Amino acid sequence: MKNTLISAGVLILILGFVSCQDNNQPNYQYMPNMYESVGYETYEQVAWLPGGSEALTPVENTISRGLVPYGFENTPEGKELATLVESPLDSLNREENLAVGKELYDIYCAICHGAKGDGKGTLVQREKILGVPSYADPARNITAGDTYHVIYYGLNSMGSYANQLNHKERWQVAEYVMKLKEDLTK
Repeated sequence: MKNTLISAGVLILILGFVSCQDNNQPNYQYMPNMYESVGYETYEQVAWLPGGSEALTPVENTISRGLVPYGFENTPEGKELATLVESPLDSLNREENLAVGKELYDIYCAICHGAKGDGKGTLVQREKILGVPSYADPARNITAGDTYHVIYYGLNSMGSYANQLNHKERWQVAEYVMKLKEDLTK
């Protein structure tokens, strides 16, 4: 008797589920936009934006978050003006800045410029890159601002490192380069 009741109950449940299913008409969807999303083309004009425009432009003179604008152009004149700029880093933390600058210099610069700044890095010794000058070369009057400019824009066969190093890190490397220059000229 007990088995018969259980069998009858399971049969009623199965018939109930099957009778509710209609292959010609889909079931009710609780959130239809989740199942069938509305697709938009990139930069397409849509009705829900102001004026139907594709995208709003930023307000004039706005600066992206985290971006520090650099006021000199990538020209010889801009590089010459950059030589007059002093490092904005705190001079009280000079040792800390030099330690971080050394670490970054070893990662990004020493492969070409050498660990001592003598222009004899691994790639130069293997003759993969030629003509990397020493920081001690008297014909090169390099300053921290000039070094920052070269890191920002690149120079000759050296590319820009503006995407690898942020504003503070570029100044830390520039200060470390000046320390290497002092060490070489002693």
